[in-house]
Amino acid sequence: MDLAELKKKREEKLLEHKRKKRAYYIKSKMSKKQESNKKINSIDYEIELFGGNFAEKLRDIAKKQKQHIESREDIINTKIQEYRSKKQQYYKNNKEFRLEYDKEYRDKKKEKLKEYRKEYYKKNKEKILAQQKENRINKKLEK
Repeated sequence: MDLAELKKKREEKLLEHKRKKRAYYIKSKMSKKQESNKKINSIDYEIELFGGNFAEKLRDIAKKQKQHIESREDIINTKIQEYRSKKQQYYKNNKEFRLEYDKEYRDKKKEKLKEYRKEYYKKNKEKILAQQKENRINKKLEK
């Protein structure tokens, strides 16, 4: 066998494999669609709501919800307590670090604010001076 025949044979096998794979994919897709169609059951709400025991069904639902909440209440409370204790412990252990970080943060903010104010005054110097001048004139006129 020469190289051309091998390439041709390989390509044929590959195409055949692709066809089989595609057929399998389509078949599985169709079976999934059929399963999903079978799972959908239509509910007749007319019978469900007005079957005579609607109020009883509502009471049952409310009871189940209340039981679920009560069963989870202890777990939730313990988790909240654990979180609070962990948080408190963290703040106690890292008090100095936090205070130093807060101080650095405030200093950075002050510097940024100073720079912003300088730039703002430079940009709007003429407007600010004109407004101050008008305010002075208005105060003199009022007196």
